[in-house]
Order: sequence, then structure tokens, then C-alpha cells
Amino acid sequence: MAANRIIPPPEEPGPRPADQVHKDRELQQRDEQRFRNTVRAGASSQLILGVIAVLAACYLAKLVMVTLLVSVLIAFTLEPVVSLLQRWRVPRTGASLLAVLLLCGVVWAGSYFFYYRAVDFLHELPRYSQKIRGKLSGITKQTNDIKQTTQKILPGEEKQNRNAVPVKVESSGSSEMLTKGLGTITEVLAAIAFVPFLVYFMLSWQEHARTKTVQLFRPENRTTAYVTLGQISLMMRSFIAGNFLIGLFMSAVSMAVFGFLGLPYFYFLGFISGFLSLMPYLGVVLAAIPPLAAGLGTLKDTGMIIVVLTVLGLHLFSMNVLYPKVIGKRLKLNPLLVTISLLIWGWIWGALGLILAVPVMGVVKIVCDHVTSLRHLGEWMGE
Repeated sequence: MAANRIIPPPEEPGPRPADQVHKDRELQQRDEQRFRNTVRAGASSQLILGVIAVLAACYLAKLVMVTLLVSVLIAFTLEPVVSLLQRWRVPRTGASLLAVLLLCGVVWAGSYFFYYRAVDFLHELPRYSQKIRGKLSGITKQTNDIKQTTQKILPGEEKQNRNAVPVKVESSGSSEMLTKGLGTITEVLAAIAFVPFLVYFMLSWQEHARTKTVQLFRPENRTTAYVTLGQISLMMRSFIAGNFLIGLFMSAVSMAVFGFLGLPYFYFLGFISGFLSLMPYLGVVLAAIPPLAAGLGTLKDTGMIIVVLTVLGLHLFSMNVLYPKVIGKRLKLNPLLVTISLLIWGWIWGALGLILAVPVMGVVKIVCDHVTSLRHLGEWMGE
């Protein structure tokens, strides 16, 4: 009986309920979303660490980086001269050498001219010392009045100062500080000596450097790399040429106004004030210092106000009207990014960082615009 017993076949699983299928899909979508979030978090962490590493390298090697970037700017400035000489059948190497020699000659002549103008200006300052003292006497009197009023309100502070024990501070590290300063000056002079050679090789080996740089990328990315380098070159040229033209315009207007007011060496002060005003934000303060210092002994209050209004008006007009029209087509950075970049690069590289901050961030934006994973960052950097 047991042998004749028939075992029924196993039941086939029926279709799953619709609710279970929906739950499985939700679980799968959650797992995929978690995986994407993990990948994004890892990519963001790598990007942040990379930015920190680059900034740290720029800070530690500030002299080398500043020398290279200044050489790049000068090379882009001299590129039209080299191209013009090549049209006259001059070889690329010879044209590069002539352009560098021409630059050295212009720098030497400008330094010679402005050095002696500055020396003459300093020699003329003692003539106005009495007028300057008269201007400052009122400020000194007001300061003394404030000090006397403070002593009347806080009499205990004066007694406390009288009972204070004098402490003699000896400068034991003066020689070490002097040696360190000489070492820094030596490094700067050595870096400056490298600039003409770097500019020459950047000009003479430009095509070789661009071609080999493009070949560093994969074949499918070489076209993008070539277009990116081309846009960076156009941006740098427009930035340099635009700043030069705007600086000449502001210098000419400043010379005319300072000459009308009767400032001594108005052409010298106008040239310096015009080009100092090119520096974003801080330029208006730096541009006003030379004419105001020269006008302390010669100008009245109305003249000083005219100087301040001239410098402020030229700065606002150039940054809000001329700068967007001349340079804005190639360099589209929002004001927030410019302010942050000035703060960061000024802290890392000092005064030169304020000059190099805008072109550096312009290059970064162009790179971000051509890298798919960084395009959202390039959009944030733009206007």
C-alpha cells in the first residue's frame, strides 16, 4: 500500500501580491539612492581635500607659484610682440629674445624715470612741512583734548600707570631677524632673476608646451583640453589688455585733474593712482593715498575733496562700466567669488595675491565649465 501511494507534485509559487512588488521596488530604489549619495559624498570629500592640498601647496611654495604666474602673465603680454616680429620673418626664438630684451629695457627706463621722480618728490616735501604741521596740529589738539577728558573720567588709570614698574626689553634676536630678512630679500631677488628666462622659454616653446599638454589627456578628452587651453589664452590676453587700457584711461584723467589742482609731480602721482585703482575693492584706498599725501601741504579742504571724489569716481566707473565691457566677455565671475578669492589669495600670497586672484579664479572657472562633473561649480562661480 505504501509503495502504491502517489506523491502529489510541489505547488508552483503563484504571482506575488502587488504590494510586495511595490515594496521591493522601493527597497531597490533606496539602495540605489544610498549608493549615489555615498559616491557623491566621496567625490565631494575628495574635491575638498584636493582644494585644501592645492591651497596648502600654494602657501608653502608661494614664491615659486607667484614667480611662475607672474611669468605667465608677462608671457601673455609679450605674445603680440612676438607674433608681430614673426610676421616680419623673424624666427620664433629670436622674436622671443627680442621681446624679452625690449621688456627689460622698458622696465629699466621706467624704474630709472620713476626712481628719480620719487627722489625729487621726497626732496620737495620739506618745503611743505610747515603747512603739513599746520594741518596736523588741529588733529593733535583734538587728540590731546580727548586724552585729558579721558583722564578726568578715569583718574585711577593715571595713578596705576605711575605705580607701574618699568620693564626693560632687550632685543637679543636683532641679528637673527636681520639675517632672516636678508635671506628673504635674496630669495626674492633670485626669483626675479628667473622671470626673464621663464618668459623667454614660455614664449619660444609655446606651441611645444601646448601640444604636449594636450597629449597628456586621453584621446577622447584631447579636443576638450585644446579648447580649454584656447579659452584660457583668450581670457588672459583680454584681461591683460583690458587692464592696461583702463589703467591708461584712469591715469590720463587723474593727471589732468591733479595738474589742474596744482599738485607737484602730478604726472607721477596720476600714473601711480590710475594703475593702483585697478586693484579690486582695495584699489580705491591705495589710489587715494599718494595724491592726498602730496596735497597735504598744497591743497585746501576743497582740493582734497576733489581728489577723493576723482579717485572714487574713476574707480566706480571703471569697475562698473569699463571693466564689464572690456573684460567681462571673457571673465564672468560673480562679485561674491571675487571677494572670497581676494581674501584667500591675499592671505596666501600677500599683495601680489590681490593682483593674481582674479585671473587665477578665471582659469579655474574655465576649467570647471569644460569638466562635466564640475559644471555646477562653474555655474555657481559665474554671474
